[in-house]
Amino acid sequence: MVASFKKICGWKEAKKLVQSWKQAGQRIGFTNGCFDILHAGHVRYLQDSAAQADQLIVGLNSDASVKNLKGSNRPIVAEDDRAYVLSGLEAVAAVIIFQEETPFKLIEWLEPDVLMKGGDYKAEEIVGYDSVTKRGGAVKVLPFLYGRSTTNIVQRIRELTT
Repeated sequence: MVASFKKICGWKEAKKLVQSWKQAGQRIGFTNGCFDILHAGHVRYLQDSAAQADQLIVGLNSDASVKNLKGSNRPIVAEDDRAYVLSGLEAVAAVIIFQEETPFKLIEWLEPDVLMKGGDYKAEEIVGYDSVTKRGGAVKVLPFLYGRSTTNIVQRIRELTT
């Protein structure tokens, strides 16, 4: 499948997609992240997330948001390129870039049926938990593919180039 700019949406367009999918009886999933230097751990996590719903929306941290979260040397890959790469994955139905540090406003706007996050969170700690569960939705913590991370990749590159 060729990456599609049609999968990269603004907020209003994404809301219309969600409404049409829900009208068709589909379950909408949402996850988010920086997805800087896409790796096997990301792909596995997105595939696992997509398996929880009929349509998976990925909220992508903007460049400014990534800088705030990860430091001045990040992101490595610009937001438009990160969005394009994500849009090429079969598991991903839509990609929406958000400017805020957390996807709370985007989750409130889209009203997904299931919210996923990877790692060792408690479900109740995940941003958007209250919003999703009060509407009868589910929040799931999915496992990471251990040993895979952008931070580890960046560190390995630094070791090889110094």
